Amino acid sequence: MRADRLVTMSQTPDSAVRTYIEQHSSAFLGDLAEWLRIPSVSAQPDHAPDVRRSADWLAAKLRETGFPTAEIWETAGAPAVFAEWPSDDPGAPTVLVYGHHDVQPAAREDGWDSEPFEPAVREGRLYARGAADDKGQVFFHTLGVRAHLAATGRTTPAVGLKLLIEGEEESGSPHFRALVEEHAERLAADAVIVSDTGMWSEDTPTVCTGMRGLAECEIHFFGPDQDIHSGSFGGAVPNPATAAARLVAALHDEHARVAVPGFYDGVVELTDRERELFAELPFDEQEWLSTAKSYAARGEAGHTTLERIWARPTAEVNGIGGGYQGPGSKTIIPSSAMVKLSFRMVAGQDPAHIEKVVRDWAATQVPAGIRHEITFGAATRPCLTPLDHPALQSVVRAMGCAFGKPVRFTREGGSGPAADLQEVLDAPVLFLGISVPSDGWHAPNEKVELDLLLKGVETTAYLWDDLARTWRHEP
Repeated sequence: MRADRLVTMSQTPDSAVRTYIEQHSSAFLGDLAEWLRIPSVSAQPDHAPDVRRSADWLAAKLRETGFPTAEIWETAGAPAVFAEWPSDDPGAPTVLVYGHHDVQPAAREDGWDSEPFEPAVREGRLYARGAADDKGQVFFHTLGVRAHLAATGRTTPAVGLKLLIEGEEESGSPHFRALVEEHAERLAADAVIVSDTGMWSEDTPTVCTGMRGLAECEIHFFGPDQDIHSGSFGGAVPNPATAAARLVAALHDEHARVAVPGFYDGVVELTDRERELFAELPFDEQEWLSTAKSYAARGEAGHTTLERIWARPTAEVNGIGGGYQGPGSKTIIPSSAMVKLSFRMVAGQDPAHIEKVVRDWAATQVPAGIRHEITFGAATRPCLTPLDHPALQSVVRAMGCAFGKPVRFTREGGSGPAADLQEVLDAPVLFLGISVPSDGWHAPNEKVELDLLLKGVETTAYLWDDLARTWRHEP
């Protein structure tokens, strides 16, 4: 038996975990800083060797942590890291942790107060690109599992533990779905933990229960074979720019609901309890508007702002154009116009269905004499975990034990690759993150609060034992 385990055997699990973390936090932060120095910017080809170096570094560190398996998985783009540590308990569930090791571009001249790839600690905060998004939140799992083993006296985790850390999330995860499909058998798990998210605030620990999906399309309108004189032909032939404007105007009704027939088919509505939980959050709409750089809240009637951005489907105009855009006037009927639309989906909606109803609706909005072409990109599915799911309840209990406060619930209005894991692996997706809005993801001076980072470590140390005790398989 290791010396550190001997020290903790007489302590309660909570104090044993905290003692272990306190004793090893300095080395943990030193290792994290070493990883943060690797500029693994997946969007910039010149940094491809750094992305690979980041994957190699993580795989080696996971082996050092104790994972008997830690491999580099190649893709058509940047490499991912897979690690596995089976439990010796035949009834234990298996959990897959997802995160990413690539980061956004960063340079001192962007407005950083220190070099973005030279980690700096100031006033209890660790500043570096990737500190919060997502290396810090991936790396807290390494100390967490070691604290879990030390506190419980185990030699293997209480659950089967797998990690999949991709290298292209900041580039849109173009090869992630194919990677998951290729390795679906090895990735099989009872639940997926996504550590690429955050909490409501430093004082309000929260667990995210779902993300919206995303479908995007571009519609081109074609009228005359060339731009023509508006005096000679205006009012007598259809105008593609007018057709685009009319389509956009018809996208919503007077209650700000999406007017595409069939768009709401299958939507999982919020329960009364979920609406109550959203309403409990300390939401300041004026502060939110300030962050949004906007001047009024507006959206689907009958729903609050948080409900609109977390749990309702939407349609947005991302761009519209056509005709003359230069200085002065040019009295023409343009030959073409275009509009870009995006649709956020919630649980129960199917991207293929959304594409079909949008195509059918668009065809009815285009007048005779205008030809249109509509193109959809790859879609991301929504994901949602019910509040009463046993794995979600384990996350809530573990976080509550670490933070010593009630844990509240949020959702994420954006979209991500978590839904691919849910769909391919047929496993619930849970979100465990400790980042807060002030951490500045993708911005200059990205940071992570060190006390929250160590709370993430503590949460995972409690989580594996809780899951094993409350969500077991029959032997």
